[in-house]
Parts: sequence; structure tokens; C-alpha cells
Amino acid sequence: MLRMGIDIDGTITSPETFVPYLNKSFQLNITLEDIKEYDLTKLLKINEEEFWKWMNQNEPMIYENAPLAPFAKEVLNEWKDFHQLIYITARRKHLQKLTYDWFQKHHIPFHHIELVGTHDKILSAKKHGVDIFFEDKHDNAVMISEELNIPVLLFNTPYNQEPIPKNVFRVNNWFEAKEWLEYWYPVKQNFRDNQS
Repeated sequence: MLRMGIDIDGTITSPETFVPYLNKSFQLNITLEDIKEYDLTKLLKINEEEFWKWMNQNEPMIYENAPLAPFAKEVLNEWKDFHQLIYITARRKHLQKLTYDWFQKHHIPFHHIELVGTHDKILSAKKHGVDIFFEDKHDNAVMISEELNIPVLLFNTPYNQEPIPKNVFRVNNWFEAKEWLEYWYPVKQNFRDNQS
């Protein structure tokens, strides 16, 4: 059994979730392909304070209506009886009920959900002893893989195209993540068995 650390936004929710809200609020006509950086302030031509003012107004509605990423539900349902599904998200604590409600509405399995309120997920990942992490934010993926020395599957998006270290692996969707795990996990188990 693996203890899986799983990000929520842009990982189990579609990375396109924010696009229609950005277009409406800022009179834009962008697609996901136009979002080349995780930090949206340059694209929106606003400062950090203005961005967070917008987030505070729109975050609940965006998260409540967030669509699922392709194959996420199917793969997570396959894994739920064999692995621990531990969601570690940068969402802030006041969004806890909304987050749990979203999981229940979409019938997404979970063993634990932690809203850390910051992009630094290392402490939480250490506390839960995760063996593998699933993420869409490039610097998070790199830090987690290097600090914990575990594989991180980085869900490929236009905003995370920087180079990756050896312990970070790009996947395009949850089906690819499942294929990667089906290859890696038996190899890991065989290695462990041979060490004992």
C-alpha cells in the first residue's frame, strides 16, 4: 500500500477551471494554452493585492463548480482500496467545508484532506509519510521530490514547462499516471523484497 499525496487544483480538477472566470472578470479571451506561468498577475496585468481581492470574491464559486480532470475519478476509485489517498492542497482553511462537499458531490474517494493554506506542502507531506506525490505546480513538484526523495508525477500544463529533476515525471492525464504507477510500483516492491 502506498501513501499518496495528491494536490487538488489543476491535478484532480481540470487545469482549465479558472479560464472562464478570468475571461469574464478581466474581459479576456484566453485559453489554457495562454497561461504560461502559475502566477497569473502578469497575464492579468494586476498586482498581487488586486489578484487576492479577486480570488477572495471568486474562489468559493470557482472551487464549488470545478470540473474534474479527465480520468481522475476512475483512477482514484481504482486505487482507493489499495492505497491511502491523502489530499494536500494550498487552499485556505475557510474553504474546508466547500472542499469536502465537492468531494462528496463528485464521489471522489479520500482518506484525508488537508488544507495547508500555502504552497509549501513539504511539512504536511512529511507528517503523512507520503511515498509519492501528484502535483501540477512545477516548483512544488521539484521541492517535494528533492526534500522527501520520492517520485512526483507532474501533470503537464502550459504553466509548468520548466526543466524537471530525475525524480519528477511528467504525465498528461490520470490514465498515464495509472500506467506509470503500474510499472513503477512492482519494480519498487521487487527491490524492497530483494533487500530483505
